[in-house]
Amino acid sequence: MRKTAVVTGASSGIGAATARRLAAEGYDVVAGARRRERLDKLASDVPSIRPVTLDVTSQESVDALAGSLERCDVLVNNAGGAFGLEPVADGRVDDWQRMYDTNVLGSLRMTQALLPGLIASGDGVLVMLTSTAGHESYEGGGGYTSAKHAQATMTETLRLELVGQPVRIVEIAPGMVKSEGFAVTRFRGDEAAAARVYERVPGPLSPDDVADAIAWSVTRPAHVNVDRMIIRPRAQAAQHRVHRVSE
Repeated sequence: MRKTAVVTGASSGIGAATARRLAAEGYDVVAGARRRERLDKLASDVPSIRPVTLDVTSQESVDALAGSLERCDVLVNNAGGAFGLEPVADGRVDDWQRMYDTNVLGSLRMTQALLPGLIASGDGVLVMLTSTAGHESYEGGGGYTSAKHAQATMTETLRLELVGQPVRIVEIAPGMVKSEGFAVTRFRGDEAAAARVYERVPGPLSPDDVADAIAWSVTRPAHVNVDRMIIRPRAQAAQHRVHRVSE
C-alpha cells in the first residue's frame, strides 16, 4: 500500500513544492490549504495529490482532514507566515497572535490530530518547517522569531517525549528563500519593499531547494533521524550577513 504524506500550507511556495516532490517520491499526498483553487490546480497537474481545504487555525478544519485519512505516514507542518516588521515596542498584538496561532498552534493542532496515525504507520515522520528565525533574533522580527523559536522548541520536546516510538521528528530551518508571497505578506502588500529583500542577492534559496531537503530527510532509513537541518543560500552567512553583488 502506498504511503500517505500530509502537507499543510500547500497552495504555494515551499508547501506546493514539497507536495510535488513527495508525489514524485511515490507518496499519495494530501495537500491542505485555505486557497482551494490553487490546490485544485496543483492536483490537476499531479494526479497523486489530493486537495483538501484546510485552515490550521481551526480545530474543526483540522479534525475534518484527520477524519478523512485512511493512514498517515508523513506530516509536513509547513503552514505559517510572518506579519509586520515593527519593533517590539510598536508591535501589533493581533499580528503576534496571528503568527503564534498559525505557526505554533497550527502545528500543535495538526500534530495532535495526526500523531496517532504516524505512530500506527510503524515508521512515521513528522517534519516541522521552522526557520533560521527560530534560532537567531533580529530587529523588527520579534513576533516572527518568537513564534519560530516556540515551534523549534516544540519540535525538540516532541523528540524527547516520543523517543522509543516508531516516529521520527525532523526540523527543517531555511534561511533566505525567495518564494511567492512570503515577503509581500510581511510588508503588508508592499511589493517594492518585498523585492528589496532579495535585491542583488545571488542565488537565494528556492522552494524547490527546501522541498529537496524535506524529501531527503523523509526518505532516510527508518533508524536515521535528521534532528535539524539549517539550509541557507551560499550568499547568506547569518541572519544579518548577506552578500549582495555590486550594481
